[in-house]
Parts: sequence; structure tokens; C-alpha cells
Amino acid sequence: MSRIAVAVSAAGLVLAGCGSSDGSSDAAAATTATGAAGTTAATTPPPTTEAGLCDFTASPQAAARNVHPPKDSNPPTTGTVPLTLATSVGTIGLTLDRAQAPCTVESMVSLAQQDYFDDTPCHRLTDQGIYVLQCGDPTGTGRGGPGYTIPDEFPQNLAPAEGMGPGTVVYPRGSIAMANTGRAHSGGSQFFLVYKDSPLPPEYTVFGTIDEAGLAVLDKVAAAGTEPGPGGMTAPTMEVQITDATVG
Repeated sequence: MSRIAVAVSAAGLVLAGCGSSDGSSDAAAATTATGAAGTTAATTPPPTTEAGLCDFTASPQAAARNVHPPKDSNPPTTGTVPLTLATSVGTIGLTLDRAQAPCTVESMVSLAQQDYFDDTPCHRLTDQGIYVLQCGDPTGTGRGGPGYTIPDEFPQNLAPAEGMGPGTVVYPRGSIAMANTGRAHSGGSQFFLVYKDSPLPPEYTVFGTIDEAGLAVLDKVAAAGTEPGPGGMTAPTMEVQITDATVG
């Protein structure tokens, strides 16, 4: 299970979040992700295959839905892909950026084309410290994933977060990033939509942006507040269900 728990300490703010499918526990992920940026995950180079850039590695945990990993391990590294999330509270338009994260974009496109995200909840909303809506788990528990993991493609050019300690950066409003377990190369299918600038270690792959209409939807969801959710997380009081994810 991947993490997105918020902790504020002298070491800085840590985001660990539900989102991967490697079967690791919350406790293990919390330990791995502790401290301001600079965990093992942040310094481990992404795996590659003989065929190309991306190694989509099978995870110990079964897939939440019957899908296969992307077939192309050497996807394009330029260009953008539009992805539209039709939800129960409005349409969220995303632009996925292959230059930022070619492996992650290839996986998201593949999963959307296999209807993996259709009829799935956004199970987590945070409104303190960091400001994100988390989606991408068909089980709605924060434990589900696609049965494989994605290489890390961490951001290199995010601005430092002032007053938050060394290594902490700003994930800007309108960005999209992958959740992970705090371990290297542990992202799966769960992603988070940033609706307000959020200080985090640069250990979450950024792979695109949210359009203005989508941000208005997120603002509406955030304004409705949170309630207790799965596994001690906070869930959006306004239920958000992805009814259809469409590429193009």
C-alpha cells in the first residue's frame, strides 16, 4: 500500500501516500519516508530494460482490476496527452506531459484505455499542510494498484518551499503527481491532484497539469471539507466518483 500521510516536524513536512500496489505496510512506508527530502527513493536511478527506458515490474500484490502493464518499454519522451476525467461532481481535464515523465504517462494512458479508472472513487482529500485529492484505487481503500510498479521520474525543477527546511519543494496548484510507498520505484495507479500549492519532498513523480475547469471542481470538493476515511485517512465529504477516464 502506498502512502500520503502528512507529518510536520523539525525535519519538515512529509507526504507519504496510499497509492502503490507493492503490498508494503503503512508502518514500513512511514519509516522509509521519514524526514525532509532525501530518502533512498530520491537518489535511486530508475530501472531500465534492454528494450528501452521503462521497467514496469510486477508487484507482489494482485491487481485491483485485470489489466496488463504497458507494452511499450520505450515510450515517446516528447509531446502531451489529454486525459479527461468525467466525475460525479464535474469534469476534470488533465494534460499529461511525456517530457516530464514518459514512463508514468505511458502507464496512465494504458490504464485509462483499459478502463481501469472507470467507476472508481477518489478516496482521499487532504486540507491541512498539503492540499490534494487522491484517486486511482478501484478498491477505494488506498491499498489497490494495477499489479505492477512504475520507475520513479522525480521532478527536477520545482521551487524550494520557503521556511520548510532543506529539500522541501512546492508542488504547485494544478499539478498531478503519483503517490508511492516511500520506497524506490513503488508508484502504481494512485495519483494526486494538487488544488493548492503544497510543500513536499521532491519524491513524487509530476506528470502533468489540471485545467481551470478541473481546478474549479477541486475547489468545490475542498470547500465541502473532509470526513474520516479508510485506514485513518481523510476522505472528501463531497463524494467524488470517476465515471469515465478518456484519452484524447
